[in-house]
Amino acid sequence: MTEHEATLAHFHATEVQPRKMSHQDMAGGTEVGNVFTAPTANEKDGAFVGSLGSDDEEPTEEERRTLRRVADKLPKSAFLVAIVELCERFAYYGLSGPFQNYIQNPYGGKKPGAIGLGQVGATGLNNFFQFWCYVTPIIGAIIADQYLGKYKTIFWFSLVYICGLVILFCTSLPVAIENGAALGGLIVAMIVIGLGTGGIKANVSPLIAEQYSGTKETIRIEKDGERVIVDPAVTIQRIYMIFYLCINFGSLSAIATTELELNVGFWSAYLLPMLLFLVGFATLILGRNKYIARPPRGSVIIHAFKAMWIGLTSKGNMNAAKPSYQEEYGRKYQTPWNDLFIEEIKRALVACRVFVFFPIYWVVYNQMLNNFISQAGTMQLHGIPNDIMQNIDPITIIIFIPIMDRIVYPLLRRMGIKFKPITRITWGFFLAALAMAYAAIVQHLIYSSPPCYNAPSNPDICPDGFNQVHVAVQTPAYLFIGISEIFASITGLEYAFTKAPPTLKSFVMSMFLLTSAFGSALGIALSPTAVDPKLLWMYTSLACVTVAAGVIFWFIYSPYNAIEEEMNALENEGEKAKPVLEA
Repeated sequence: MTEHEATLAHFHATEVQPRKMSHQDMAGGTEVGNVFTAPTANEKDGAFVGSLGSDDEEPTEEERRTLRRVADKLPKSAFLVAIVELCERFAYYGLSGPFQNYIQNPYGGKKPGAIGLGQVGATGLNNFFQFWCYVTPIIGAIIADQYLGKYKTIFWFSLVYICGLVILFCTSLPVAIENGAALGGLIVAMIVIGLGTGGIKANVSPLIAEQYSGTKETIRIEKDGERVIVDPAVTIQRIYMIFYLCINFGSLSAIATTELELNVGFWSAYLLPMLLFLVGFATLILGRNKYIARPPRGSVIIHAFKAMWIGLTSKGNMNAAKPSYQEEYGRKYQTPWNDLFIEEIKRALVACRVFVFFPIYWVVYNQMLNNFISQAGTMQLHGIPNDIMQNIDPITIIIFIPIMDRIVYPLLRRMGIKFKPITRITWGFFLAALAMAYAAIVQHLIYSSPPCYNAPSNPDICPDGFNQVHVAVQTPAYLFIGISEIFASITGLEYAFTKAPPTLKSFVMSMFLLTSAFGSALGIALSPTAVDPKLLWMYTSLACVTVAAGVIFWFIYSPYNAIEEEMNALENEGEKAKPVLEA
């Protein structure tokens, strides 16, 4: 053995191997033993795209500035999680797609309906359902991060979800509607389904990203000889693009359920989502030995809030919660964590500050789920259901996600343009504002058209309820919202995962999802304006507010783009994920 080889062997024996056999826990102690570290995506699948220049060769500073960045190969388990999410979203959007008609229109009328609460009542209940579905992820996150872990939490909340689907199906049968059970059954189903979807949503989003375990940039040599950087941040971005693609494939269920609602009945529209959810539940169970996840860590959320309280009472100085700070300046508080945990909390607080403006975005997004449907109901439909137009949004996303992921984003990286998260979210706000501006134009066309003009929803003035405007005119509004989601919503999911401490992924994700609940609450407050002839000014006001929010968002948070890589680098030090059966 040469002297060089002997030196390398000594280094591996004294430095590398001991580190493989131990890791630091949350409190800074060392756990000794055979600790499973999840293999990289390439190791798991036993295949490589190109080859590494050398084993885990890291790029130099010059290479970081000049080389192209690419995504790593994704593990198969990530696609299993994506299938589970696709089926859950199929159920969610399939059942919520007919809600506006189900609630707004009376049973046995010209339009499909069951309860007959009118547009204001339907919009209010829809917004309540959206609000509830995005509050409950906090419950699911606490249970997962502290007690059960992500997989078990998804499993038990899926059973709750199934109970809600059964209630909705049974109370939508014609005999139940005719005997007045529809409204009570709907409210109970909304509460139960909302609880189930909250437990799933808080955990499935971080679970899919945890299937990829890479945290460091490495050099890879492509088949054409090009040296590229395999970037974990780009890989996570791709994972969430695929994740969102599956969400929107699932949301196309509303095409089927709205047709079933019109041609068969609401019971059939709610039976289909229940059946598809059972397929996703079966996938979850059958793939249980494939998933990788971090185990729960007991009182980690309590520790996080205690650390933030120490920072708050120290005039906003989060460093005061570090054990090293307490040792240096006199131990005032017990700190059962390490300094790294505080750095991770500081990074998570950055994400939570970024989320503050998202409720305004979700108010705009929710128009597609309620008022756009009612708007279509006042237009010339030519035999199609008024609630089928909303499916233009997922179709737009399904078309544009591959274009953005495979063409636009790589092209920008080749050109040296760093389209970082804060920039993408800002563009999402501007496109959402454009959607509202266009919706205001459509509403003006409706109010300017015979025979009902500005009172198409008034049965005394307009018994048919249709103005002479083709429903296809709505299309660009859905198109703009769909593209805005690629920039704002997907990036929000990505930001929530990458900035959260390893043991608080579900909780920080639930904070992001909570912004949608606040958006729904704002929508409930706006629902009294969702009547003729106020709709024109409602859409105009939303467009102006969203533009202003985007501008303010950029000026406040754009400096975070400069420290994006620095914040993401903390993931290298965090706890690694384990197979679900070992967690």
